[in-house]
Amino acid sequence: MDKLLQEINSQLIDQGLYIKSGGISIVDASVIEAKQCRPNKDKDKHSTQDPDAKWNVKAGSDGKSKSTYGYKAHINVDEDGLIKSIGYTAGNVHDSNCFTELLDGEESSVYADSAYSSNKHSEWLDDRNIDNRIIKRAYRNKPLTEHDKCFNRLHSGVRCTVERVFGILKLHYGMAKARYLGLSRNRTRFEIMCVAHNIKRG
Repeated sequence: MDKLLQEINSQLIDQGLYIKSGGISIVDASVIEAKQCRPNKDKDKHSTQDPDAKWNVKAGSDGKSKSTYGYKAHINVDEDGLIKSIGYTAGNVHDSNCFTELLDGEESSVYADSAYSSNKHSEWLDDRNIDNRIIKRAYRNKPLTEHDKCFNRLHSGVRCTVERVFGILKLHYGMAKARYLGLSRNRTRFEIMCVAHNIKRG
């Protein structure tokens, strides 16, 4: 799925700069705006809107819903900010859908925000003796306990590593907006960004 990234990571391992197996994994996703968001027509009256992109709706920091037509980038990083694996989907795909695909099953522990919290993921991690450090989520009839709140405070800080990586990819590599039409070409571009990040980081 991300052969180029894995090849570069293998070379970093050979040079003693990067260790893939074991350790911790920090998983997250970020929305990417499509090149053409509006259904405009070109001179031949063909739609110029990206057909592979989809609408993503999420709550902003001000509590208001924010809609973005585009894609979603999924990454798994280690504690040093090196990208271990990636995924790339339409914007309407839920963050958690790529969770197990991003992991190799040999991690010692996995961190993620509450969007990834589910019995299915908990069981997957338990079956592999991986320490589950996914942020606990409150439900309408099941508020967080004091233990849950303490757990969240203890582990939420680790997630800043993956958020920092996304910040670098957006600021220095232009990840915030897709450059091409179509998922395949934009996914390749995203993988090249991640390779460049790891080479520089390594």
